[in-house]
Amino acid sequence: MKLFRFLSILIVSSTIINVWLFRYNKPSIYRGGDAINMLEEFYVYGLNETLLYIVGTIKVFSAIILFIGIFYDKLIFFSASLISGFMTAAIFMHIKAGDELIKSLPASIILLLSLIIAFLTYFKQKRFI
Repeated sequence: MKLFRFLSILIVSSTIINVWLFRYNKPSIYRGGDAINMLEEFYVYGLNETLLYIVGTIKVFSAIILFIGIFYDKLIFFSASLISGFMTAAIFMHIKAGDELIKSLPASIILLLSLIIAFLTYFKQKRFI
């Protein structure tokens, strides 16, 4: 379980950082509607540019905190839970926009991994695992 949690943390944190810092202005088959970059995707969802920067900043910092949590276990539950909330919102935005299910696949995978990370961390801290 330790290895699975460790690998999940690496996958979740690196994916979020990759999407928000390196693929921000790049097209993807997973972008909402016909958007070719992150800003257009937010417009598809009826969200504005200010919210884009707020969400992006929180997501990137959450991913960094999640990664740091590898060394400071107490940071993991909060950051994984926060990321889970954002991924849930992302899935709902895809549904709202009428996107095909495949477009919500990355958010669904990150949501599942984040929930597992939070679950394993919570029960580890409570000494159940």
